[in-house]
Amino acid sequence: MKILVLITGSSSVELGFLLLQNLQKYKNLELFCVYSDGAKLSFTLENDIKDDFLEFCKIKFNIKNVIFYDNKDLSAPISSGSFGINKTIIAPCSINTLAKIHSGISDNLITRSCAIALKENKKLILAIREMPLSTISLEHMAKLSSLGVVIAPPIYASYAKIKNLKDLQNFFIGKWLDLLEIEHNLYKKWGKF
Repeated sequence: MKILVLITGSSSVELGFLLLQNLQKYKNLELFCVYSDGAKLSFTLENDIKDDFLEFCKIKFNIKNVIFYDNKDLSAPISSGSFGINKTIIAPCSINTLAKIHSGISDNLITRSCAIALKENKKLILAIREMPLSTISLEHMAKLSSLGVVIAPPIYASYAKIKNLKDLQNFFIGKWLDLLEIEHNLYKKWGKF
């Protein structure tokens, strides 16, 4: 199965890399990733790094089996439905990216990849990272949801018995893995008390 992880410019960019880190554990997956300039800026500012962004993230999150594409490269293989991406997730998904997807704008590889997922009726998951949400953003999400897009923001649930930041991150990643139909043991599920 081919999974595309897109990472856009909002707070908590590390969630996208943690998702990739966990997806690497499954040998039957081909993993691809694109990150935006905004993601790079957010992560750099939140983590005060001066090193090369991608190399820093590959080392920090132990990323090895992922093919990265430049967001400006609209000729990349993933920009075509014939490449056969099965599932696409944006984690985190910025409000700007949400608005572009809603409007059908395909001005970079991230938004083009989402347009491909929509036209090919492939699973598209948006982990919206914003609070509070404006009426405009809610309307965008409602429209996309009506088209089959899964709206899955990182939201806390008490039943998971979260004790620290790592538990919280594992809960979010686990919920997204659930949506990607990948089995895991990252969090305590409802009813398993």
